[in-house]
Amino acid sequence: MEVRRLRVLRELSERGSVGAVADAMSITPSAVSQQLKALEHEAGYGLVEPAGRGVALTEAGRALARTAVEILTAIERAEGAWREFMATPAGRVTLATFPTGGEMLLPGVLARLADRPDVELECTDVETSEDDADLTPDHDVVVSDAPVTSARWRERGLQVVPLMTEPLDVALPEGHRLASRRTLSPRDVADESWIGVPEGQPFDQVLQRVVAVTGQPVRVRQRFANNGVVEAMVAAGHGLAILPRFTTRDHGNGLISRPLTGVVAQRDISALLRPDRYERPSVRLVLDALAAEATAVADSHRGH
Repeated sequence: MEVRRLRVLRELSERGSVGAVADAMSITPSAVSQQLKALEHEAGYGLVEPAGRGVALTEAGRALARTAVEILTAIERAEGAWREFMATPAGRVTLATFPTGGEMLLPGVLARLADRPDVELECTDVETSEDDADLTPDHDVVVSDAPVTSARWRERGLQVVPLMTEPLDVALPEGHRLASRRTLSPRDVADESWIGVPEGQPFDQVLQRVVAVTGQPVRVRQRFANNGVVEAMVAAGHGLAILPRFTTRDHGNGLISRPLTGVVAQRDISALLRPDRYERPSVRLVLDALAAEATAVADSHRGH
């Protein structure tokens, strides 16, 4: 039975006339009558009967009106509880992130939420996805550095929350002929061999920009999705690499990094989520913690 029709019956039981119900619910008397007839059809009983110049409830009508009060009270109680829940951060929030994003942000995020025991943040790292938006059905928040424009994500109806822009540097082995330079240009590295990442990822796009500037193809010897493997390969002298500034472990491990000038060398990190999940206070709390931690990480590297 439709709740609206039960409301009509409940109002009739208290107000006593179709006209009074119509005025109270801002509908026409004929609409009241139509709702009552539809409810009679659903109930399988006559609910009203003629009474003088109006109508009165039958015994079945009075019984269903009492039930309607119980149902409508339960609905109001549930809606009130839901409103209270929606106004208070609480419950489980699931978050998926690319590995270096997790390394960079999650320890601090969890520390920021430590005094909010009512919010349970469940995190996981995921392998590179062609479009991280594909992960949003299964996770409340997806931290992404995918090379997909936010316009495309918004076309899919997703909420996009920018978190930070991280510089991407050239990683090279200690003792390399270019190690003495403070910055490197595309032409400085044009003749080098590279340890790459899967094609199309942000780091790989920087190499393509180097190609565009120099007009020379780059020699990619190996490709790895795991940055730790890339670091080890560079430190061992197998090639240079494009790596993120904030999470690359350089110095003391056979590897150093230098800024790349003359091309755009950065990755934009954002949180993606469905708009309905964005409205949950617990999710907003996690997003606030992510944004605060991203700012803290970027500030800690400023000037390095």
